[in-house]
Amino acid sequence: MSRDLPVVDLRVPTHEDAFAWHRVFDHPDVMEFHGGRSAELSVYEELTARQRRHDAERGFCLWTMTDGAGEVAGFTGAQPWEQPWGPTGAIEIGWRLGRAYWGRGYATTAAMLTLDRLRETGVPRVVAMVDARNERSIAVTHRLGMTLAETFETPTGRTGHRFELAL
Repeated sequence: MSRDLPVVDLRVPTHEDAFAWHRVFDHPDVMEFHGGRSAELSVYEELTARQRRHDAERGFCLWTMTDGAGEVAGFTGAQPWEQPWGPTGAIEIGWRLGRAYWGRGYATTAAMLTLDRLRETGVPRVVAMVDARNERSIAVTHRLGMTLAETFETPTGRTGHRFELAL
């Protein structure tokens, strides 16, 4: 069964996108695997600023994703894994969407665009670090052709999966 893919655009996040991300991610379902509760606006202000630096330095970042009408749907992109555990230094692909955009192909479409952009910058491989309970994100990794490389326990005791894809 084939369905039409949604129209998405990816752009470097602006300072104003911190407010949009704060708004679209302010839902318990969205934050279930990201700390369980809504983050403060300052978290998104720092995150968007860091993504602008990543784009300037590396040519990629977690881009703001907009729908066909230009509304912010979330983010999709890649950044170095900077945690002191896991694949430190690996390039991690990731996505987070507002609840209204779930189940409609936005994450997969935007992640495919991300993979194309990463290939253009010469990134040889990506990882996706996914909570083992996050069936929706696991499904996206499969649609991208990623393979399960490792199951691990996080420092907080959660089980996670590391998926990989050679570009």
